[in-house]
Amino acid sequence: MSTFATDSNLKEYEAQIDEYGITDFSAMHTKTYNDILRLLRIEWWPRVSKSSPNTRYFNTADIEMDPSKLTNSQFVRAAVFHTLGYYIFAQLTQHGPDEDRFSVLEQYYKSRFREEFDLVLQDGIEYDFDGDGTVIDSEKQSVHYNRLVR
Repeated sequence: MSTFATDSNLKEYEAQIDEYGITDFSAMHTKTYNDILRLLRIEWWPRVSKSSPNTRYFNTADIEMDPSKLTNSQFVRAAVFHTLGYYIFAQLTQHGPDEDRFSVLEQYYKSRFREEFDLVLQDGIEYDFDGDGTVIDSEKQSVHYNRLVR
């Protein structure tokens, strides 16, 4: 299964992540990958598939977004923040009435994920519409492509 981030990417942001008793993060990376693809299908794909200059590449078989055409490196930081906030620290917190260290970190990384994901959307998603293995400038579409933003 594909992922956007690895354990070493997690350690760049939380060096002591191995000390919390979780030995395998691979299932969390897979869940994060699927969650980010789901968000892209909801927030980015409907807009770009209808208003993009790349609509000439669409046919009836290509109505659904193809994850293999994404540039995975765009999502590494967002995937790290998502994995930390939604899976690792969410699993470690006590979920009680009092905030503990892990619940603070959980909320912090959830907000950082949303911030980073929004920045990627605004900067433009690199999607290889024609499938030639390279992404040219016209294949980099932001969520606000061809729209007036006030």
